[in-house]
Amino acid sequence: MELNSLIQKEFRTTESQKKALKKLGLNTIRDLLFYFPSRYESTEDLKEIKGLKKGDKIILYAQVKKIKATKAYYKKIPMTEATLEDATGVIKAIWFRQAYISKMLHEGSYAKFTGTISERNGKLYLANPEYQNVSSLPIVSKEALFSEKNSDSFIFPVYPETRGLSSKWIYHKIEKIFSVGILDEISDPISKEILKKYNLPILKTALIWIHTPQKKSDAQASRKRFAFEEVFFISLLRAKQKTEYQKNPSFKISKTQKELNEFIKRFPFKATDSQLNSIKVILKDFKKDYAMNRLLEGDVGSGKTAVAAATIYAITTTSPKNQPSAHLQTAYMVPTEILAKQHFESFIKFFEYLNINIGLITSSGCFKFPSKVSPTTWTKISRAQLSKWVANGEIPILIGTHSLIQKSVEFKNLAYIIIDEQHKFGILQRQKLSKKNGANSNITTNNAENKELTPHLLSMTATPIPRTLALSIYGDLDLTLLDQMPHGRKPIITEIVTPSQRDNTYQQIKEKLKEGRQLYVICPRIEEPDPTKAGALRVKSVTAEAQRLKTEVFPEYKIGILHSKMKPAEKEEVMGDFASGKITILVATSVVEVGVNVKNATMIILEGAERFGLAQLHQLRGRVIRSNHQAYCFVFSDTKTEKTLERLQALKTAKNGFELAEFDLELRGSGELIGNKQWGMSDLAMEAIKNIRLVEAARTEAQKLIEGDSELQNHPLVLEKVSELEKLIHFE
Repeated sequence: MELNSLIQKEFRTTESQKKALKKLGLNTIRDLLFYFPSRYESTEDLKEIKGLKKGDKIILYAQVKKIKATKAYYKKIPMTEATLEDATGVIKAIWFRQAYISKMLHEGSYAKFTGTISERNGKLYLANPEYQNVSSLPIVSKEALFSEKNSDSFIFPVYPETRGLSSKWIYHKIEKIFSVGILDEISDPISKEILKKYNLPILKTALIWIHTPQKKSDAQASRKRFAFEEVFFISLLRAKQKTEYQKNPSFKISKTQKELNEFIKRFPFKATDSQLNSIKVILKDFKKDYAMNRLLEGDVGSGKTAVAAATIYAITTTSPKNQPSAHLQTAYMVPTEILAKQHFESFIKFFEYLNINIGLITSSGCFKFPSKVSPTTWTKISRAQLSKWVANGEIPILIGTHSLIQKSVEFKNLAYIIIDEQHKFGILQRQKLSKKNGANSNITTNNAENKELTPHLLSMTATPIPRTLALSIYGDLDLTLLDQMPHGRKPIITEIVTPSQRDNTYQQIKEKLKEGRQLYVICPRIEEPDPTKAGALRVKSVTAEAQRLKTEVFPEYKIGILHSKMKPAEKEEVMGDFASGKITILVATSVVEVGVNVKNATMIILEGAERFGLAQLHQLRGRVIRSNHQAYCFVFSDTKTEKTLERLQALKTAKNGFELAEFDLELRGSGELIGNKQWGMSDLAMEAIKNIRLVEAARTEAQKLIEGDSELQNHPLVLEKVSELEKLIHFE
């Protein structure tokens, strides 16, 4: 057996196991070794039915002997009732208001139950337990789980499972791998000096401890080591990318703050100190010998677009070398057509006095300002015509969606790229855009010069990102925070609304609607889910809630719906009607998180708030702070748990989105905060993001290594690992 041996060649596998291994991306013995447990359990934590008493908080493995949906005798509350059995006895489990569980758990099946023992009429029962299906019952008392070892207590790993592949199967195979001495083949990519400095185990020890810990501290130490390793290599990759990026010469822009002040004075509002400081920092970057690579992070409504406009002014009013009558160009990429059109219209107001062309490109059409017919309006043009004018430099500002990175779009003097809501785009998409200078056949001498220059890059996001996550994910970007709201904006009044308070809240909303204001209602789902699925009956959907509100709560108002499955033209029409006031109430999914700006919409209801991360709730709430009218956010939650209500209360107490992000990170974990998949990081590394000291230590060591060997030529094992990482994940 070798590290690169195929699992299927070394172990007998069924067809369902082969499919499961493929689904999990497990092909080789090495893959299996680095497939880590998601958590650990101990036989000390497990209970048997015999000997249970009221108030016990238990983990119980049992077989479902009987199960049925029924109703409580007195209040007729729907519920599921089951009879559970292990080797020592029988006990009832009851799930109140969860009749659907009778369709999820089947008679004869095995499951792990976690909950509290309650008592009624002298009989014990398990109240509302959480459950997880398992393939068989482990033996708790007589021998340790998963193993033939006899022990008073045994810590066993629990691996992420999928249909056809159990945690127990994975554990047994790893034990067999360990038994053939294969760990001696693995080289440790982290130096002994670093491991000793931070008291981390060597790779061989860490692998043994993470899969077969003798005590909990072993498992913790090994997980800490692998978390450090992943953050270390991500930091190395980002530091290497930053060093390489700074080798690229760019367009030098020498505008002063004084020159920009004339433009800033034209804003219909007074710029905040935070905005002015951000503009100053970006202007400083423009003067350097290499391309800017900066992330501008600010709450919804903090004025990122105005900062973008001011810095675009500096670019647009600068001529390319040896082309005094031409303009340097800007590409402004946004994730949705609604947002693209919104920016197009805003930029017309910002720049119309300069008499320059502004273009808009989306999948549904292309537009240009000004129109030849009327210099104060815009007109629709063909994609070919727009591409021609962009390629010859006649359109200095081009706003668009993913359409910007189509092969047909080429620039003559692209000096500046702005990515709005940058986490919606991958690094490859940004790279495509940065290579769009003068690639057509009509390259002039000047184009050839500009092709060698890398455009400045400004990424922007309204997603509040904890400092540790920003340090890890955006290690190649310089970070600027917009931490002030525009002058005159009143703080949003946020209320946490429980079921008993709903009617009063609806009455309060009606009073504001009578005054001419508008309302958003945000739901977690688009349509009513399959009622046989767990938890489905408790989730509000856009379609059903819109109908309920129309018939039961707001019959006198026009209600519209908006969600991601609608066609762009349909979304456009609904948003247009909402913006014009034809629609008073908009029921939507979190699709409105990005790109909606309706100043008269001053109220928002967030349904099923416990299902969203605080950062997302904060972003959604920001939709109603687009004017100087008093804004209201009503956080509707059906939960009664103290922990969840405490988390939601943070929406009222936190000073800004960054503080909320840190709070959510601590309470729920970064996976809940922003979603692991889009960052390409493992669950282990995402959990490590909670530890600022670990992240800073990993970054410090990565920086030292890059400063001493920017190409990593003297560290072949490290270079191999970084190159492998770059191929595997693109932070998309």
